[in-house]
Amino acid sequence: MKQRIPLIAFVGTTPNIGTTTAAFAAAYRMAEASGLHIGYLCLHLKSAKLHRYLGIKEPQSTLDKLRPELQSGSLTTGRLKSAMHVVEGRGNLRVLFGNVVRDQAEFFTPEEAEHLIHIAGQTFEVLFMDVSAYWDNAATVCALRLASTRIVVTTGALSHFQEDGRRWITQISPLFGLTAAQYNTVIIEPPWGRGGYRMKDICKEMGTVKLGEMQMTKDTFIHLDSGKLGQWLGEDQVGRTAMKKPAQQLMEQYGIRTLAPAFKLQPWYRKLLSHRNEARS
Repeated sequence: MKQRIPLIAFVGTTPNIGTTTAAFAAAYRMAEASGLHIGYLCLHLKSAKLHRYLGIKEPQSTLDKLRPELQSGSLTTGRLKSAMHVVEGRGNLRVLFGNVVRDQAEFFTPEEAEHLIHIAGQTFEVLFMDVSAYWDNAATVCALRLASTRIVVTTGALSHFQEDGRRWITQISPLFGLTAAQYNTVIIEPPWGRGGYRMKDICKEMGTVKLGEMQMTKDTFIHLDSGKLGQWLGEDQVGRTAMKKPAQQLMEQYGIRTLAPAFKLQPWYRKLLSHRNEARS
C-alpha cells in the first residue's frame, strides 16, 4: 500500500509519560504553521484519553464506531471525516478519537488498521498517528510499519529509555522490519526536573535519532485534567512553544511551507485611517 502524504507515527517507550500530548502538540503546531488539512488518528485501543484532554467526556464518534466499515473494508473519506472532531480554533485539524470499548480491543485486526490508515491517507494532506506503547496490538504494529516518519517519545528516566526503550525499540522493532535508526526521538521534560541524562546519551542508548524536546509544567497537567489542552497550546506561555521546533523540522523534511503571517493593523494605523476617512467625508 503506497501513501503519497506524510504519515507521522508517535509511540512512547512507556505509558503515561506524555506521548499523546507531544503527538497532538506536533499536529496542532503543523496545522497552525502550514494551513494544510491535517488528520490525527488516536489508535489507542485500551487507553484512549485525548477526548478528555480536549474537554469531551462522552464523544459521539470514536474508533470503535467505525468497526463495521473497517471490517467490511467499506470506509470512505466522507464517512471518516464525519466521524472526526474538528479542533476548536484550528479548523484544519481533525481528530478521530480512540477506542472506548476496551473489551473489544483484542479483536481489532491488521486489515482494519491498514484500511483505516489507507483511507485517512486519501482524506488529508498530512496524517498523524498516536499509538500505544505496547506492541501487542494491530494498531501499533501496522501504524509504525506504514509510517514514513516514526517518533519515539521517552523521558530522561533511565528505566524509560534504557529498559523500555531498548526492549521495545531495539529488540521488538526488528521483528517487524524496523530498526532503531528509523526512529526520531522526542524527550519529555517533566516539571520536577530532567535528571542527569541528556538527549545525546538517550539517543546513543536506544540507537535513535534526535528530534527535539517538549517541556511540561504543572499547568500542563492542570489543563489536561480540565480538558483544556487546546487552550494550553494556544494561550499558555510554555504551551505556545510546545513541539514548535520538532514540527518545523518535520515540515522542512517534507518540504511543507510555513504560512506567511497575517497582516494586522496596528492601533495607531487604524486611528490614522479613521481620521483620513473622516476628513474625506
